[in-house]
Amino acid sequence: MKSAFFITGTDTDVGKTWTTIALMRWFQMQGLSVVGMKPVAAGCEWQDGILKNSDALLMQQYASVSLEYREINPYAFEAAISPHLASGDVEVSMDVISNGFIRLQQLAEVVLVEGAGGWYSPLSSVLDNAGLAQALRLPVILVVGVRLGCINHARLTMSAIHQAGLSCAGWVAVQIDPKMPGFDGNLAFLREVIEAPLLGVLPFLAAADFEFLATNLSLPNWQKVDVHQKK
Repeated sequence: MKSAFFITGTDTDVGKTWTTIALMRWFQMQGLSVVGMKPVAAGCEWQDGILKNSDALLMQQYASVSLEYREINPYAFEAAISPHLASGDVEVSMDVISNGFIRLQQLAEVVLVEGAGGWYSPLSSVLDNAGLAQALRLPVILVVGVRLGCINHARLTMSAIHQAGLSCAGWVAVQIDPKMPGFDGNLAFLREVIEAPLLGVLPFLAAADFEFLATNLSLPNWQKVDVHQKK
């Protein structure tokens, strides 16, 4: 059974990539092959003659199968600004992304597609993360960076996901500030108001430990999620 999910966040820098890699490791621990895709990325650096993004490189490192870099990240831009500005005159083609996604589905049992920024963050002059998730027709996993303002951001994002006609397969809470007062209270409130299962709470770590983070996740009903959402 082929499965795929779109990973979005309540904002930028809320732990989407660490969550994506932890999810990859969780699926691999279930005996499944998994790959990640970062269709559009900015803030890339030149390596081996092409622009590469650190998030996409992690996906390449942890993929169950060997992939060329551009299979994971077809659109890589150098400037560390919003992709719709960093892209310049480059047209971000939904056909290129869709064909790349289909190719990855042929190579692995699970594909995790990570957006850039938040749900409505633009990826080009005509495409944002919401449009990308809709075009791929994927259920969404929401990453909530637990910090001041996250309740509002989480509820607005959940509402927007539903308005887009997509389902939310679940959400992951990320402790991005170890000194945040009221963390437990905010988490409890989020659990009450978000109408989707909590898939895990990722504690603050100074350095990545994806094996450990994966043990903090649980997706008991992932096989029951409708991978092909209605248009």
